Amino acid sequence: MELSIIIINHNTPELTKQTVESIIRTTHCISYETIVVDNSTDQTRVYQKEMPHQTIVAGVENRGFGHACNIGTSKAQGEYILFLNSDTILHDGALDQSVAYLREHPKVGALGIRTLLADGSLDHGCKRGFPTPSSALYYYLGLDKKHPESRKYGAYRQTFLPEDKTNEVDAVSGSFLLAPRSVLEEVGGFDEAFFMYGEDLDLCYRIRQKGYAVVYYADAAMTHLKGQSGLHTKSKTVIYHFYHAMILFYNKHYRGKYPFPVTMLVYCGVWGKYALTRMKAKRSR
Repeated sequence: MELSIIIINHNTPELTKQTVESIIRTTHCISYETIVVDNSTDQTRVYQKEMPHQTIVAGVENRGFGHACNIGTSKAQGEYILFLNSDTILHDGALDQSVAYLREHPKVGALGIRTLLADGSLDHGCKRGFPTPSSALYYYLGLDKKHPESRKYGAYRQTFLPEDKTNEVDAVSGSFLLAPRSVLEEVGGFDEAFFMYGEDLDLCYRIRQKGYAVVYYADAAMTHLKGQSGLHTKSKTVIYHFYHAMILFYNKHYRGKYPFPVTMLVYCGVWGKYALTRMKAKRSR
C-alpha cells in the first residue's frame, strides 16, 4: 500500500462522501486506501457510505482533530499518510503527483499542495510561515496585504512566494498534509493538546526540527470548500479553541525564546482579540 488517506468526518457526511468520490475519480497510478474516522456528535450525520478500499472507524469520541488523525494513522497501512479535510475536492492527478514528488525528494517530511477556494482564489493556509510574535503582528495589522512582496511583512502568509511555484515553507495546512509514515513515527504524530487549530503548525514545526523540509507543491491542486465549520459559525467553543491554540503554540515553541514583556504582550494580544471576536459573534446573532 503506497498511500493511506485519513479523513475526519465530524457531522459532514455528504461532504465526506464528495471528498472520497473525488479521490476515486482523480487518482490513477498509486495504490491507496481511505480511512474515515467518524467522531460525529450528531448521530443523524454519521458517515456510513461504503466505498472501494475504504475503512470506517465509527463511534470515536470527539477529542479533537489531532486525536482522530492519530487514530486513523494507527489503522493505516500506507508508506505515506495523507491527512485530508472532508470539505475538499481533489483535482486530477493530485495524489499521483504528490506521492511521486515525495519519492523523488526523500528529505521532504511534509507536503501541501496548491489549495484554491470555491471562487478560485488561493487559500493562503496552504503555505505559511510560523506565527512568531512579529509575523503575527504584521499579519493582524494587514501589512502583508500592503506589502505582499516583503519577506518581513509577508512572513506569516508567505505572500512573497508565487502560488504557481513549488517552494520550501515553514508549514502547510492540515486540510492536505502528506508525510512519509516514517517521519510521522519519528515525531510522534499530532499533539493532542491542540483540540482544533494549530495542530498542523505544531506538527510541521517538529518535522522541521528533525531536519526535514516542508514543501508547498504547486503542481498539484485541490479546491477547499472552506466555511463548513470554523470561526464563521460564531460558536463560542470554536472561537475559544482558535485563540487557545495560539497560546499553546507560543508556550510550547517560543515562550523560552522571548523576554517576559514580549510574552505578556502576546498573551494580552491573543486574549484581547478573543474577547473582541466573542463580542462581535454575540452582536451578529
